[in-house]
Amino acid sequence: MTEALDALDALDVVRVFCGPDGRHGNELGVVRDGARMRVPGDRQAFAGKLGFSETVFVDDPERGVIDIYTPTLRLPFAGHPCVGTAWLLDVPELVTPAGVVEARQDGEFSWITARADWAPPRTLRRYGSAAEVDALDVPPQGEWIYAWAWEDEAAGRVRARGFPGRGDGIDEDEATGAAALLLTHELGRALNITQGRGSQLLTAPGPEGLIEVGGRVRLATSSTPTGVSSSLSGV
Repeated sequence: MTEALDALDALDVVRVFCGPDGRHGNELGVVRDGARMRVPGDRQAFAGKLGFSETVFVDDPERGVIDIYTPTLRLPFAGHPCVGTAWLLDVPELVTPAGVVEARQDGEFSWITARADWAPPRTLRRYGSAAEVDALDVPPQGEWIYAWAWEDEAAGRVRARGFPGRGDGIDEDEATGAAALLLTHELGRALNITQGRGSQLLTAPGPEGLIEVGGRVRLATSSTPTGVSSSLSGV
């Protein structure tokens, strides 16, 4: 319990891939001092209690070494955790189990460069129109589905929604950098993606199979989500 509460004291919460008005974005928990909780099982339990789609533990802030968890899984790489953590730490790269992720800041946008084959598997499911994507119900569990449609194909504008299908309380992902990498790799072109309620993701294919993905990052209004302190009593 004490270790969990110590980690909570070091927790930052940011919103990643915010819309042009600064709203929306996918919440991310970042424990800047990962040494406060070293055991993977404890980290997994902590991430599950927080309930964000991903939580990051920073093991070396100077080198950017990070460890990423969903509420139920440890991930070798994920997009919105890397974008948000790179912005928060203001580092030129992050070290993940999948590989070294380059990072840069460009005005209001935070960018990372990574490979599509680092992304966890997702099913990219195309629909005929943005209205069809908007009308979708949450599909059955068991498959990570990235539903998308062109809003303006000539301009590279995409409407998307992400359904993790893991049964961990995250029925719909507000903004998904890894899926944006996969879609960019499949289409071979730069994209401007609107996902969820109004989050924005920008992508651009680069040389040697590298892809950039970027967006706006904002600090959340509260450093801890509602109810987290009480829910951690059992960790």
